[in-house]
Amino acid sequence: MLYQMSGSIAVAKAIALCRPDVVPCYPITPQTHIVEHLSVLVKSGQLENCTYENVESEFASMSFCIGSSAAGARTYTATASQGLLYMMEAVYNASGLGLPIVMTLGNRAIGAPINIWNDHSDAMSVRDAGWIQLFVESNQQAVDVHIQAFKLAEALSIPVMVNMDGFILTHAITRVDLPEQEQVDQFLPPFVPRQKLDTEAPLSIGAMVGPDAFTEVRYLAHHRQKEALAIIEQQAKEFAKIFGRDSGGLVKSYFSEDADIVLVAMGSVIGTMQDLVNDLRNEGYSVGILSLRSFRPFPANAICNALKNAKQVIVFEKSFAVGMGGILASEIHMATQRFVGDKLIIKSVIGGLGGRTITKKSLRKLIDSANKNELDDEVFMDLDGTTVVRELKRQQEEQSSGPVAENILRDIGVVSASKTH
Repeated sequence: MLYQMSGSIAVAKAIALCRPDVVPCYPITPQTHIVEHLSVLVKSGQLENCTYENVESEFASMSFCIGSSAAGARTYTATASQGLLYMMEAVYNASGLGLPIVMTLGNRAIGAPINIWNDHSDAMSVRDAGWIQLFVESNQQAVDVHIQAFKLAEALSIPVMVNMDGFILTHAITRVDLPEQEQVDQFLPPFVPRQKLDTEAPLSIGAMVGPDAFTEVRYLAHHRQKEALAIIEQQAKEFAKIFGRDSGGLVKSYFSEDADIVLVAMGSVIGTMQDLVNDLRNEGYSVGILSLRSFRPFPANAICNALKNAKQVIVFEKSFAVGMGGILASEIHMATQRFVGDKLIIKSVIGGLGGRTITKKSLRKLIDSANKNELDDEVFMDLDGTTVVRELKRQQEEQSSGPVAENILRDIGVVSASKTH
């Protein structure tokens, strides 16, 4: 049925349709409305047989998830940004123990400086934590992928993180088609845990592993991620058959098969890119988009197949490795080099950091430069070079130059106070 609602409320209702047994929560912007609405659904009786627990911290939230999942309960939580960092040890434990927890990450920048707006630095900080990481482009996809996430997590006994852009999706009110309970029940079977703490059949979950077996245990975690590649595709087809729409899978092509220039990206920026590509193709540009819906496992073969006819690839991402550059661009380069070597030109573009607006105008400049073979190998989109040069000069000339963030805010007029000597 069609509704007009925010992404957070839509996700909460989708989670309820999956019949979770345990939902431990700690609020942090921008995911708070998801867990708030789940509490309403539990208290009102619309979500039955569910333990909703307000915990004292993000670390406690994931620890609670680990305990409930190990006891055989279908378990869900949500977090964002610094909240994810607070629970980091438990995040690694959840995957290392092979527990099928589902968590929404309302993507938000990690400070310092303090910033509550959207980018993907939180998701990238846990890219090696052993969780499956799925990205969504719209609120409809957020609903659909969360339903698939439970089935995927439980099929492989691996935790799944669904990434949705904070504010851009979580707070946006859009039209969403919420499925009926019967459809979800048809797609998502009752949870049968692969491992379960049971007093009638005692076992250990979380035993210490020494050098004699650690490599094998970690390899098997890698193997399960590789197994997920086929299962993600298979479940996306099953979902489309029951629900009647494409939502999920590893990658999604938008005119990339015949394009000379292909944009590669993840998340809500895909919508802006599609509008731009429609305009550019009408003007005769040979340009397309490859949307990555799965970041972990990394769909190297699917990416290479989608980019096999491209001449230039512009990898656009909302985070980067300080001192190295684009994370996604590096992985695309490593994946494609095995198949095409250095013949494929890959450009790294970093933008939208800390919630900076990504406009069609700025994206078009990238395409125009690439079309003229003038695009640099690494670009920080819309970077204010004058501000950067001014701060570098200040640091060279003044031994006590002051904090960078505050200096820049004064320079651009956001903070009016002058520096005190």
